[in-house]
Amino acid sequence: MERQNLVAAAWLHDIGYSPEIGHTRFHPLDGARYLRDEGWPEIIVNLVAHHSGARFEAKQRGLADELAEFPFPDGPLLDALALADLTTGPSGEPLTYDERIAEILRRYPEDDPVHQAWLEAGQVLRESVRRAEARMVSGSA
Repeated sequence: MERQNLVAAAWLHDIGYSPEIGHTRFHPLDGARYLRDEGWPEIIVNLVAHHSGARFEAKQRGLADELAEFPFPDGPLLDALALADLTTGPSGEPLTYDERIAEILRRYPEDDPVHQAWLEAGQVLRESVRRAEARMVSGSA
């Protein structure tokens, strides 16, 4: 079941970019609210809410209290979702973690909340990706 939840969260993690559901313009929150309202399992909703360091961007945007509606699913599934998201480029091309972070920082101006969030989140998410990679190597993924 964990594998199915991870795959579903990986497919759905950016659903909040859809203009039809993007009410706050913070896609992790918008996506999680939409999925919750549509009856998706709580673990998938929480993974979408907190994927790839969303808590850091929520703080930059003044939306930390709203994101707190969703429990933080710290653990192997969140690490694996970060690995999938942060080693793939916007067009689906494989990237290293460092290449992906550099791409994000180039895409968003220095005063943008996304850019500022990644300056704070970078090392935390590097560790998350490292843990997921280590689990894959050890077979405990």
